[in-house]
Formats: sequence, C-alpha cells, structure tokens
Amino acid sequence: MTDPRHAELGNFLRSRREKLAPEALGLAAGRRRRTAGLRREEVAELAGIGVDWYIRLEQGRAVKPSSTTIDALARALRLTKAEHAHLKALARETARKPFVREQVPDRLRELVQSLNQPAYISGRRWDVLAWNDAADEIFGFSQLADADRNTLLLMLCTPRVRRLFGAQWKELARRMVAQFRATYDLWAGDPAFLDLLARLRDGSRDFEELWAAHDINALAAGEKLLDHPKKGRVKLRYATFQANDDPALKLAIYYT
Repeated sequence: MTDPRHAELGNFLRSRREKLAPEALGLAAGRRRRTAGLRREEVAELAGIGVDWYIRLEQGRAVKPSSTTIDALARALRLTKAEHAHLKALARETARKPFVREQVPDRLRELVQSLNQPAYISGRRWDVLAWNDAADEIFGFSQLADADRNTLLLMLCTPRVRRLFGAQWKELARRMVAQFRATYDLWAGDPAFLDLLARLRDGSRDFEELWAAHDINALAAGEKLLDHPKKGRVKLRYATFQANDDPALKLAIYYT
C-alpha cells in the first residue's frame, strides 16, 4: 500500500504544478492543454530529472528523492520558502509513533495563568491544552467539551467564532488551513489526524475547498480584528512561541 505521506507529497507536487501558468515560465500555452498549469514532462525538464521519475513522485510511489532533486523541483515549481521546507520534510523518511495528545507541564500552565494578556497552549494537532481567563473570555474554551477544544474546529465549525472574526474570517480560515496542512501531511494516515479531518469536513461547508488547494504557510505573527459580543470591536496582535519543554507545544499570546 502507498504510504500516506508519499501520497501527500505527490498531491502537493501536483497542486503546485497545476497552479503554474506556462506563460509565466516562458513556455508556449498551446492549444491542446486540457488542464491548467504545467505538464508533468515540463516540470521534469525544468528540474532536470526523468519524466518517469517525476511521475512516480506524483503518484506517491515509494521513491526517495535526493536533496538535490528536491531543490531542483522547488526551483522548477517556483516554491516559496515555506513550501520548499515542506517538500523537504515530506521527502524525509522518518518513522512516527501513533499520535498521543500532549501533556502541558505545570510550570507552563502557571506561566499562562500568570499572563494578563489572552494566552493559550496548543499541541501538534492544534488541540487547546491550557489557557488563561483572558483567553477564555474571548474564545470560550471552558464552555466546550474537551474533544472540541481545537483551534481549527473552533474557527471552521463554530458559528459564534465565525461571527467573532466577521469579514476577516475567510482569510484567517484560509491561512490557518494552510498552516495546519504543513503539519497534517507529516502525520497523514494517523488515526487522530484522520478523525480531525473527518470532523472538519462534516462541520464546515468551506473546509473542502480550502483543503483541496493544498496551500502551505509557515506560522507567523499577525493581527486579528474581533467583533466581540461584550467587548465590541477589538484589534489584537498575536505571536506564537515554541516551548523548550516539548517542541510540540505552542504558546499563543494576544496583545493590543
């Protein structure tokens, strides 16, 4: 059977190929192109690799591209820095144990509680594992069942959160899905991640379109404009930090 991670590597390559306009690369558009983007043979030629080899990669076959090949494909497909890093990560053969939900050390919980700004800690699957009162006042984590405390489920499947972000919701949702995709592809086939994916598909009419794009974004600081039912219109900046205790844990802090 095809390794799910190999399949995601192939899906990612195909999604990038289909988004490239031939004219942008100096290639003739031609009259016989039945689908958007480049042909497989064109990508292979641009990357300096065999067509059959490239086709096997897109098919998710068990081939092991060298770092030189990955770099050549990144140049041929005009990948961003984040996309290039993702392709490298997918190409690495690293065995993974089944996902186990993380535990937050007591000192990190105490740190979050001590902050005046809204703050919470999430894990690799974007489950919310710890939060302070200021974050709870905005996002209502304590009102949710444990299995529902997940930032993707909140953003995509919870109407009150969608209303909270108003007109900015679509762009924020697109960005979050692209950031999560970078993690999901590395855990493809894991039951916990498949379960989350199924819940997102069932709970959001917008998710499938965002997921099918197979966009990849790196985590970054930013700004969110909230329409809070009690606080009114609130502009919050935010940043995330990786925990030294467990690199799987992310601390998110919101500030004015």
